[in-house]
Amino acid sequence: MSTSDKKASYDPLMPDLNSWPVVQLSRNRLDFRKQVEEEAKARIHESLQGSLRDELERALFRESIRMKEKRWSTDPKDESAFWQGIKDELIHTSKLAEANSSKEADEKALSEIVSRYAKEISGKFNISVYKFVQRLMPVGFYPLLKSPVNFNFLDNKVSAQVRKRIQFTGDIDKIRALSKDCTVVMVPTHFSNLDSVIAGWSIGTMGLPAFLYGAGQNLFGIKLFAFFMNYLGSYKVDRRKKNMLYLETLKTYSTLALSRGCHSLFFPGGRRSRSGSIETKLKLGLLGTAIDAQYRNLLLANAEAPAKKIIVVPVVINYHFVMEAPVLIDDYLKTTGKESYLIDEKDKYSSSYELFKIVFKLFTKGSEFSLSFGEPMDVFGNTVDNAGASFSHKQAPLNIRDYFVSHGELRHDRQRNTEYVRMLGEKITTSFKRENTVFSSHLVAFAAFEMLRRRFPKMDIYDLIRLSDDERVLPKQLFFDTVSVLYDAVRKMADAGTIRMAEHLLDECKGDIHKIIEHGVHNVGIYHSKKVLLLNKKGDITSEDLKLLYYYHNRLEGYSLAKYI
Repeated sequence: MSTSDKKASYDPLMPDLNSWPVVQLSRNRLDFRKQVEEEAKARIHESLQGSLRDELERALFRESIRMKEKRWSTDPKDESAFWQGIKDELIHTSKLAEANSSKEADEKALSEIVSRYAKEISGKFNISVYKFVQRLMPVGFYPLLKSPVNFNFLDNKVSAQVRKRIQFTGDIDKIRALSKDCTVVMVPTHFSNLDSVIAGWSIGTMGLPAFLYGAGQNLFGIKLFAFFMNYLGSYKVDRRKKNMLYLETLKTYSTLALSRGCHSLFFPGGRRSRSGSIETKLKLGLLGTAIDAQYRNLLLANAEAPAKKIIVVPVVINYHFVMEAPVLIDDYLKTTGKESYLIDEKDKYSSSYELFKIVFKLFTKGSEFSLSFGEPMDVFGNTVDNAGASFSHKQAPLNIRDYFVSHGELRHDRQRNTEYVRMLGEKITTSFKRENTVFSSHLVAFAAFEMLRRRFPKMDIYDLIRLSDDERVLPKQLFFDTVSVLYDAVRKMADAGTIRMAEHLLDECKGDIHKIIEHGVHNVGIYHSKKVLLLNKKGDITSEDLKLLYYYHNRLEGYSLAKYI
């Protein structure tokens, strides 16, 4: 059963940073990259449905479209010249009569493309930068969570005070124990660009060695983020690149890093949740590398070096606010509404300047957030004990080697493994839903938006978000009664273990509905320029931005709570 933990920090499990797998990988990154290139090419040949020339031409076509339609500031300046060179070579060799010359040219082009991708993806790790960031982080979080500001980041009291405002839920001791002899893969929900920062700091606070983590290529356009990520073990993930050559190179990088014992973190949802709801559908590509790495470990195991277990830990990160929420919900409404909705905003939070403005706001108010660590599982979704041994739902011991055996031997079967990944994804999303932590802000946002939806039952979302100022006012007593009923329903769900409740609902607010409403209205979207919820002169509830109200309401979608309103 998950428990809440308020320990300021844990003793490091591996005090010698030089022994960390991520450090060893970084120091041998050139050899590692060569291995990635060779194995990626082998995987590509294994996956080919047609000729290599066909696949090269598909990759060239898709990259040409991407460069025309989806350019980013982080893209290499020479990529147009690189791909033009590949194109020219393919055209030249297609005219040659000798089949062998054409095949040699195709292999050469493949090697060049995979090498470029491997170099682009790979990251490095610097111990000095890591130590600096771990000491600096509480300074950034301190004003975010609690005023007044204390700039003495060498003072451990700051870290302790920060931890008091962060709710850690889950069996931290078990995760620590598993990390000693197993390779841990953390798979968090993804709502904000701050997720990577918070998850990384939390891993250090738990006393775990640093993790490799997959970071979106777009984040490297934020120079403040890019500087640190380039030295903290991040590898780049470019979601625009859909060609098989890139995807196999990326998956090979992750697989080999896990097989070498590097703990890893990646967001299985792929990108930030646009709607604000907990992810229910995952991107299975990188998730599958955990299964591939487990197979590889079993294949290479012997009596002197038994196979290392890969352990998956779902994590739910919750906030009262998401700084990018206005852009994300616009993107979601545009995608789902098409002609019913027009977007007129671009992502405001893609530069260091805009990020600085947000950080400045953090120095003026207080907030809190939580990390809920789900029950650790093996790569097939089975529960594990502190030593990593697997058990069925009936608590019968399992040997995961059996999952990979066919006709008495270990065999690699892509179709079978694809089904395993799908099953693992379902286990993770189930854990996300169970470990979701209800904040006061989620509760009041859900109540308010559902009250409006009940008042105007014939309106769709796109009509509701256009309600006039008068139409969006909610009587205070009716709002109080609604929040009260919802609170009781959520409390019963929490007692049944199907959701979590934030400590402030139970401790700070002590279940008092008046306090919960006051706390929630104050905190929901606390840093947005428009108030998501506020009290008017009569004490009734209203909103200055119904799109944002809908976004924060969505955190409690999927729990059948609307029936209580």
